[in-house]
Amino acid sequence: MKYCMKAILLAAAMGWSSSLLLAAGTHPTTGEALTDDQIFTYVTIDEHTSVDPQIVEDVAGAAIVRDLFEGLYNQDADGNLVPGVALSHATNADKTVYTFTLRNSARWSDGRKVTAGDFEYAWKRLADPETASSYQWFMGVMNIKNADDVMSGDIPVSELGVKALTDTTLEVTLASSMSYFPLTTTHGSTFPSPQWAIKAHGANWVKPEHIVSNGAYVLTKHVPNETLVRERNPMYWNDANTIMEKVVIKIVNDENVALTRYLAGEFDKTGVPTGQFARMQTQYPEEVYSNPTLCTYYYNLNMGKHGPEALKDKRVRQALSYAIDRDIIVENILQAGQFPAYTFTPDATAGFTVPEVAVAVITQAERDTKAAELLSAAGYGKDNPLSIEILYNTSEGHKKIAIAISQMWKQKLGVEASMQNQEWKTFLTTRGEGNYEVARGGWCGDYNEASTFLDLVNTNSGYNDSKFSNEEVDQLLADSKTSDNPQPNYTRIEEIVADEAPLISIYHYTSAMFLKLSVKGWPHENVEGNWYSRNLYKVAE
Repeated sequence: MKYCMKAILLAAAMGWSSSLLLAAGTHPTTGEALTDDQIFTYVTIDEHTSVDPQIVEDVAGAAIVRDLFEGLYNQDADGNLVPGVALSHATNADKTVYTFTLRNSARWSDGRKVTAGDFEYAWKRLADPETASSYQWFMGVMNIKNADDVMSGDIPVSELGVKALTDTTLEVTLASSMSYFPLTTTHGSTFPSPQWAIKAHGANWVKPEHIVSNGAYVLTKHVPNETLVRERNPMYWNDANTIMEKVVIKIVNDENVALTRYLAGEFDKTGVPTGQFARMQTQYPEEVYSNPTLCTYYYNLNMGKHGPEALKDKRVRQALSYAIDRDIIVENILQAGQFPAYTFTPDATAGFTVPEVAVAVITQAERDTKAAELLSAAGYGKDNPLSIEILYNTSEGHKKIAIAISQMWKQKLGVEASMQNQEWKTFLTTRGEGNYEVARGGWCGDYNEASTFLDLVNTNSGYNDSKFSNEEVDQLLADSKTSDNPQPNYTRIEEIVADEAPLISIYHYTSAMFLKLSVKGWPHENVEGNWYSRNLYKVAE
């Protein structure tokens, strides 16, 4: 509470002083000279899924939502919790009831006060089966009381363990104590939603002409598959300390074209084309960055009803996993400091120790031999070759990886692997409906704790696209929520996943990107990769 009060006083003081300093064209804290053009333009390769907090399901969309909306807590440059709409929280003795105190000054972009009722509405909207949110399962991850029964439709949404006691007091009741619960409140699916706007406009409420938001920016333009613009929100409670006036997204599907346009001065940020990191870092050492991030690149193996019969055989799944040379992928194809992955959870995860799973402790030559033995035992070989299709969303990087893996499978196992690429939203639908054989996956932690990865292999997870179900895993996950030391549970889960191979972890990401020297305030040390445009600014050359 003392920390939060200091933060409020500091913000108030800075709000007064910043207006004077900004008028003089300098940063209120650092004193750096600012450019008159405070517009940040960056590239994404795909159209985002949505800007609705309870509907969005991708990284690009989540970044937009963090600008347009604000939840109970935010993160600082190092990933630590800092006040958002909530100033503080208190708990009962057994930490099953959290009471959040909200700031009086929070406002929606239409001038209405942001209330605890807006959070209650949003969380119940997320859990409501009628919303059909792909992130509905996150209510279960948060361990909210009655979440599972509400999501299944067995009890009414009104029974969800969240309640607005007053306009500035939000009470959340958990099914059981969970030490990392506050970390989950920085996720976009928990952000408030304006019930009156949704009631008035239905699904169209997120269009620029209708949207009402409570973050540092408002949505002013959206041309699907082309551009999106968000501009400073004068109603935001901390607008006095926002410097970046406008944020523009340009969608460019070709990473090489995006780089060419970046170098021509069109963009402030873009990705590093696959395989070009070392050369680009040498040529542009002050603009190229690569930091570990809380993300894993993997392949889903469809074990569901629409999946091929071959993938229901553990030996086949193991063979496909063992035959992939992760070192070649990260060293020869990606070349940006990525880490070979044999567990789903990255080493960068707070409080997590990577276990030595069987596939990781032998040489690649030994893995290749084992893979051939497993596939042969499953009945596949020259006389009966395995045929499989790899599905990925359109991207030159994903294509290169798919080509490399298909060649590894062909050369080592005789597997005939074809490839299919789809536009992002179509790909998500196809994968989510289980109409694939092997599909590319990428997961970035929703909060910095191992369960954000391992919950994906829970039978009921909304993103368990492999349709993997294991009673021991489900029980270990449930027990870990109340454990003072969940590491043994996480170790066992990783061992089971590595053995059962419902998914193949391939590498752990780094944030390989170009960023103009003039852009300051980027949170390079935040392994979750969560950034807020309100913390960015552009300095004069």
